[in-house]
Amino acid sequence: MDVSLFDYELPAERIAQFPLDRRDHSRLLRVRAGEREAFGDGFFHQLPQYLASGDLLVLNDTRVIPARLLGRKPSGGRIEAFLVRPATATEGRRLGFSPAPGQELWQALFKAAKTVRPGLVIDFGSGLKGEVAAPSGLQPGFLRLKNDRGGSVAEAVEELGRVPLPPYIRRDPANSDRTAYQTVFAARKGAVAAPTAGLHFTPELLERLARKGVRRAFLTLHVGLGTFAPVRCQKVEEHRIHEEYFQIPETTLKLVEETRRAGGRIVAVGTTVTRSLEYFAATGRTEGMCDLFIYPGFRFQLVDLLLTNFHLPASTLMMLVSAFAGRETIMAAYRRALKLEYRFYSYGDAMLISGPAT
Repeated sequence: MDVSLFDYELPAERIAQFPLDRRDHSRLLRVRAGEREAFGDGFFHQLPQYLASGDLLVLNDTRVIPARLLGRKPSGGRIEAFLVRPATATEGRRLGFSPAPGQELWQALFKAAKTVRPGLVIDFGSGLKGEVAAPSGLQPGFLRLKNDRGGSVAEAVEELGRVPLPPYIRRDPANSDRTAYQTVFAARKGAVAAPTAGLHFTPELLERLARKGVRRAFLTLHVGLGTFAPVRCQKVEEHRIHEEYFQIPETTLKLVEETRRAGGRIVAVGTTVTRSLEYFAATGRTEGMCDLFIYPGFRFQLVDLLLTNFHLPASTLMMLVSAFAGRETIMAAYRRALKLEYRFYSYGDAMLISGPAT
């Protein structure tokens, strides 16, 4: 299957650069899977109209960390470290890292005017320093972080780090992004990109859904940089998707089982939730590294409806939504969204995709 089948042209002005003042006033394009002209247009705050008592919303409670650290080299030159994820114990042993209070080893990307070499010490300010354990190239490198002021690394990163806005948002992050680029139910720190379908919810909307009898459950998938990684091969089947840590609580699995047994629908809020649930369905695993690549031909076992934003051309996420709704349906939906001037990507509008039987 050729990757170009999932490509489309997107004018730059359709990429949302700022969030709306009211999260749930984004637009909502409704799509019925398998039907090219089964569309409807509305607003996200109307979501209770489209769900039923007994349905189950499954949301990703990951929390975005301020992953961009700006620092200085001993020469005075500027350098940026982009924290990707904490290193595993195996990676730490390989690099000779011995955990100690106030110290952490992170996988990281480095951006500087000159080549970054192992041993380079970076001063990020306020007592936070880092030593390059391995430079980044085609793969992320590693950074030893230490808080010289005696607090935790996490506290220093929270104070000094900048919001890791996606590369297609062509502006510096503002203070308002610290809350705007975070779901209202974010709880577990670890993501370097937001699960953007969840950004549209407000506490009031969640309460309205609960009053209608729509239950909710949570899982965690820490969104990584790989979500923006381009597909570089020509054939879809040759691509290897990035791994991301996920964990599904037992309480969520019980609610999923109860909902399906009672005839309710499982509503996945975002592609991260979709991948986590379908990975569990395929493997039985509830925690670990999820590397499930969903593209047309995939058979969904748990997800009945999918809430999602609009995705990058020829991306793995375009392939996932095409697997769920059918490629022709999705491409027609995107043409409609462009014609009607929907806003795209992280701070953009949303789609609610339902299956033929829902």
